[in-house]
Amino acid sequence: ASNKKELFLTFDDGPTPDVTEFVLSELRKYNAKATFFCIGKNIKNHPDIFKQIISDGHTVGNHTQNHLNGWKTRNTTYINNTLECEKYLSNIKSTSKIFRPPYGKIKKHQAKELFKKGYKIILWDVLSADFDTSISKEKCLSNVINNTKKGSIVVFHDSVKASERMQYALSKMLEYFSERGYVFKAIK
Repeated sequence: ASNKKELFLTFDDGPTPDVTEFVLSELRKYNAKATFFCIGKNIKNHPDIFKQIISDGHTVGNHTQNHLNGWKTRNTTYINNTLECEKYLSNIKSTSKIFRPPYGKIKKHQAKELFKKGYKIILWDVLSADFDTSISKEKCLSNVINNTKKGSIVVFHDSVKASERMQYALSKMLEYFSERGYVFKAIK
C-alpha cells in the first residue's frame, strides 16, 4: 500500500492485564506507535491500562463491546454493541473512528451502517495467527516476517490466549524490521 518503509502494527482484544503492558513496553523500546482495537468490556474492566495506551501515544479503535461475530449476529444487535463500545472509547478524544470487526466477519449491511456513523473499517494483510494454539511461536514469527512488506497492516492479539506466541513474535519482529530501517506507525 505504501512505498515508505513503514508498518502498521495492530493489537486486537485488549486491554488485558500484563499482556497489554508487555506490548506497550516493547513498543517503547523501538519508539514504535501502534493501533489497539479494544473490546469495550475490557476497557471497562481495565481503565488504567486503556489510559496507558492513550498516554503512550497509540491509536485506539472499536472492536465491539463483547467481541461479536457479525455473520452470526443480528444487524441491530451488532450495531448497538459497537455503539456501546464507543461509549468507553469516547472518553478520549480520537481523531478518527476506526473499527475492526472481530474475526474479520461483518455483513454488508452492518458495514454500511458503520460507514454512515463515520467509521472506517480497518482489516489487515498480515495475520500473525498468534491466537492459534496449534502453531509454534516460531511459526507465528515466520508468518509475520515472510508476509510483511512496506505499508503492511499486521494483526496481533493482546489476549491471554495469544500471549506466548505474540510476545515472542512481536519482540523479534520489532528488532528485525527496525534493523532494516522500518518505522512503526499508528493508523489514524
